[in-house]
Amino acid sequence: MTADVGVLIVGGGPVGLAAAIEARLAGLDVTIIEPRQGSIDKACGEGLMPGAVHALERLGVQPVGHDFAGIAYVSGTLRVEHAFRSGTGRGVRRTVLHEALFRRAGELGVTWIAGKVAGLEQGDAGVTATGVGFPPIRADWVVGCDGLHSTVRRLAGLAGREVTGERRRFGIRRHFRVAPWTDLVEVHWTPEVEAYVTPVDAGTVGVALLGPRYLDFTSTLTRVPGLADRLDGADVASTVRGAGPLRQRTKRRTAGRVLLAGDASGYVDALTGEGLRVGFTQAAAAIRSIVGGDAQAYEREWMRATRDFRVLTSGLVAAARSPLRSRVVPAAVASPSLFGMIVERLAR
Repeated sequence: MTADVGVLIVGGGPVGLAAAIEARLAGLDVTIIEPRQGSIDKACGEGLMPGAVHALERLGVQPVGHDFAGIAYVSGTLRVEHAFRSGTGRGVRRTVLHEALFRRAGELGVTWIAGKVAGLEQGDAGVTATGVGFPPIRADWVVGCDGLHSTVRRLAGLAGREVTGERRRFGIRRHFRVAPWTDLVEVHWTPEVEAYVTPVDAGTVGVALLGPRYLDFTSTLTRVPGLADRLDGADVASTVRGAGPLRQRTKRRTAGRVLLAGDASGYVDALTGEGLRVGFTQAAAAIRSIVGGDAQAYEREWMRATRDFRVLTSGLVAAARSPLRSRVVPAAVASPSLFGMIVERLAR
């Protein structure tokens, strides 16, 4: 029986679009299913690490934004900085990034279906997807790129144990109309939250707060020394948007002809700010495995490609949730070379 499509990608966010572009560049027939229309936004730090910028350039995508030179950790009067040696990062509004990827996918002939997947049935040579807004579609392969709360992950039986209680962390984000005051992404540490400040254009910064559930953006921001003063009187440029819980576990990343990429494949935390860099790497690896007809090759490559992210982020999150939290920035200040080495490792 002939498949309706070679590769069916569920989820039309940045990682799903990157996977679709990778598939078309490899000569595969590809369709995206996504229920949301227009530019898709998400609460995130919006800072693309140098590795993510390079990955986008390889796909023929260069979104407009504001370049940044490195990362700074800040706590009260303490500050440590590291300038990237591997290139520059770029702050890009999530909607701008989505539009750039969407245009490139359209140029390459990616088909887009407005719908929501509700069922997957696997056979020996393909997968049939059913849902709302489209007739049943049979695909040779399915790639689930449908985010933190992935339906594909659940349908394929790949969801791991849920994180509950106080261990869950969430993110909220808002933009302010103010000229960036530094060419770095600043991470402000307080007893309660981490506040990421990312320049996204010449007159706008995005502020993302990571911490426990039910954060109130305005009142929490007043408790971030220095940053609240910087933003005092600045016009807001967006509404508050939230995401979480951030920690998502998976048993595996493949089940037959179903593969998971991006946040759907498992996520630790946004603390190290490299979610899209890792997601783009996973998208490329998933398509390479599909071209080679070997899903297990993707499982191995996923483990290799995400190792640094999982180990370093898990360690930093553990420290952030422990009595050692107050020592994170002082330790980075005391050992700037170690701080720089970690930043470089994550930025590649």
